[in-house]
Amino acid sequence: MEQELALLRKQIFALHPLSEEEWADFSAIWQPVQYKRKTILTTAGETERYLYFVTEGVQRAFYIDDKHPEATVVFSYAPSFSGIVDSFLTQQPSRYFLETLTTSKMLRTSYQQVQQLMDKYHNIERWVRLSVSWVMMGLLERQIELLSYSAEEKFRILLKRSPHVLQLIPHKYLASYMGIDASTFSKLMASVKIS
Repeated sequence: MEQELALLRKQIFALHPLSEEEWADFSAIWQPVQYKRKTILTTAGETERYLYFVTEGVQRAFYIDDKHPEATVVFSYAPSFSGIVDSFLTQQPSRYFLETLTTSKMLRTSYQQVQQLMDKYHNIERWVRLSVSWVMMGLLERQIELLSYSAEEKFRILLKRSPHVLQLIPHKYLASYMGIDASTFSKLMASVKIS
């Protein structure tokens, strides 16, 4: 677990460093977990109890209901955080599912543990706020892409930002994430030069 915690520390400190005491308490709340591929970690309608830090594998959050096709909202993979963040932070029922696409190894902590440390340390609360701010910025950029860009522009942005996902994530989920159908995605794979 030392390597996983070192990876977590690197992610945390890259955004906002903690004191050694804060880090000691923060690192102590994480437990290693492992899941098989296609495991549902969070179901729509239940409240997200955990925050995950991915050390291996790929996960996705998705939305589905009786009237709309399944829509992939976000992917997570090492080294990044995972979970249904809005449900976790508000402790309200999730509208989304979270599933593993591959066998996944993660560190996991609970809402109560994070909340206790945010109450104890202003600096940890500040790190959470800064993290949410960066997530919000990314979500707004993604909204612009979904609403304003052509399928080819979205595909090129995906290739520029995260070219490795073409090997990690099934293309049907990437198409869903981009808001295009699978056949359009296949055509783009054939016609857009991947460098």
